[in-house]
Amino acid sequence: MTNEQTILNPALSGTRMERFKRFIRKNWVGYAFLAPFVILFTIFIVLPVVTAIGLSFTDYNMMQKPHFVGVNNYKLLFLDDKVFITSIANTVKFALITGPLGYLLSFFAAWVINQLKFKRFFALAFYAPSITSSVAMSTVWMIAFSGDRYGYINDFLLNHGIIDEPILWNTDPTYIMTVVMIIQLWMSMGTGFLVFLAGLQNVDRAMYEAGSIDGVRNKFQELFYITLPAMKPQLLFGAINSITGAFGVFEIAVNVAGMPSPNYAAHTIVAHLYDYAFIRFQMGYASAVAVVLFLITFILGRIVMKALSSKDE
Repeated sequence: MTNEQTILNPALSGTRMERFKRFIRKNWVGYAFLAPFVILFTIFIVLPVVTAIGLSFTDYNMMQKPHFVGVNNYKLLFLDDKVFITSIANTVKFALITGPLGYLLSFFAAWVINQLKFKRFFALAFYAPSITSSVAMSTVWMIAFSGDRYGYINDFLLNHGIIDEPILWNTDPTYIMTVVMIIQLWMSMGTGFLVFLAGLQNVDRAMYEAGSIDGVRNKFQELFYITLPAMKPQLLFGAINSITGAFGVFEIAVNVAGMPSPNYAAHTIVAHLYDYAFIRFQMGYASAVAVVLFLITFILGRIVMKALSSKDE
């Protein structure tokens, strides 16, 4: 139906308006329940993202009005800012190791504990680190990674003759990223583990009975042929959490190595964003960093969704 036909025949427009009114009267309750989420999502997610994209093309220091500079911020990021390139390398390295490893460890722990008798006790023990602040968790771990001979790890290595002098875990660029990865792995297992455990407990037991009739003989065959296909929503959620958690690492690195870390050994993209946004107050440049981080996580998230989503989802 063209616009000319609607204009020439007002009855058509009236009929369409009546259908729209009937649709609203029929479904207004559902839209009323949906409205709070849509409003909050728009205010706290959509608007900040759109604002950051707009500010990334400006020179803005929070004291003066934004000045449009085109793609100059992005040119500086990738062509002149060597620290940013270092932060990308550190973040990608961190994400490639802690993301998949934390994902697999969380699922394996959930799979094992789901078969134990006292699963609630073990579930609480694994989930506890995720509800502890990164500051507290880093402090606890730094007792083990203390750079003097009284640190647990240095004490063990010295007593067994593995090293001759204490290792400066949080100041030596060679070891800083390894320490951050270990702490992040321990903290990241909580939420992912809980999601996987819930998914395992919701798998229909009748599927295992049917599998045993069809020739499934052991736990590993159940895992690959029944459990994993039935847990795609939980696997997808866990993968997205792993990606965002790995690329959003900041507090642990700062608590362990300071800001900035020695030789920028633990400098991440979020740390670079924080530096320019809240220390130098160059919000335009910081917004460009935020947009790059958003695009990286968005693209990886879409790839994971394509890989783990069913064709009918």
